[in-house]
Amino acid sequence: MTDVHRLLAPIRELHERIRQTVVQACERASVDELSRVAADEEGDTIFAVDRVSEEVLVAFCEREMAPLNPLVLIAEGLDGGQIVLPRGTAESDAVWRVIVDPIDGTRGLMYQKRSAWVLTGVAPNRGPGTNLQDIELAVQTEVPLIKQHLSDTLWAIRGEGAHAERFNRLTNERAALALQPSRAPTIEQGYAMIARFFPGARDELAAIDEEVVQGALGPSMAGKANCFEDQYASSAGQLYELIAGHDRFIADLRALLGPVMSKRGLPLPICCHPYDLCTELIARELGVIVTDRNGAALSAPLTVEPDVAWFGYANENIRAQIEPLLQGALTKRGL
Repeated sequence: MTDVHRLLAPIRELHERIRQTVVQACERASVDELSRVAADEEGDTIFAVDRVSEEVLVAFCEREMAPLNPLVLIAEGLDGGQIVLPRGTAESDAVWRVIVDPIDGTRGLMYQKRSAWVLTGVAPNRGPGTNLQDIELAVQTEVPLIKQHLSDTLWAIRGEGAHAERFNRLTNERAALALQPSRAPTIEQGYAMIARFFPGARDELAAIDEEVVQGALGPSMAGKANCFEDQYASSAGQLYELIAGHDRFIADLRALLGPVMSKRGLPLPICCHPYDLCTELIARELGVIVTDRNGAALSAPLTVEPDVAWFGYANENIRAQIEPLLQGALTKRGL
């Protein structure tokens, strides 16, 4: 039996084990210990706290998931970015491709500033060309701060809607959670942002942001703010903010900045990758609109290497307000 529904329970268990293990590590270790650089991978820097979750990941998948059906496990930190389980199985014989980010939002978590997320997306194995759009099951689980007793888990199976649950780690109680994207027709008096977490081209990203917001809302009045921003340095966290109705528009343009960086004689800085967006299905199932640079459905192979730009709109009215302005700003700059 290859029904993707069979994988929901073990994936949720995996996420809960990672959540517990990482929270306990954060309680025991100092910020300096957790933020120690363990390795510099091509896609991102691996910190000591990342290693905590990676150790749980492979062992659990090998023991609990691979016996159900052979799978290709894809994650940063694995040799070559993936491993076929059970070991010795040919990649072509795998039934599923399971892409995981054991901790998305490492930096915020290790400094105890913001929750991180455990992410998993499951797609039928269609070889190396298997894509984000092939994902049939997605689960994302919040890894809370030490001082935070509540954490959320969201999941979706394609075509069946999305679900959410809030967990109280002090009482072990669980409660269904209703999440809904914003229905506001405009970004006015709401949170809307272009991601600019890291140095390299923050000035250009800020200029695009200003151009889009002023085009949508006009110049700010004295002593007033037309809209606001929240630089949550986690792609999954950003998707959650759209899903929960907290944010109305988010764009991550970092992967488009090659021409800008080239003119400056600089390499492209750290970008978003497919594993950061492997739970985008949840947002789609709840009505969030997630697109690529050209307004099409987001598309990227389920591997660790590609750089991905994405645009998220809470609803069609927000998209109609922002997308033409953003596309124009990008085109004007040759992006």
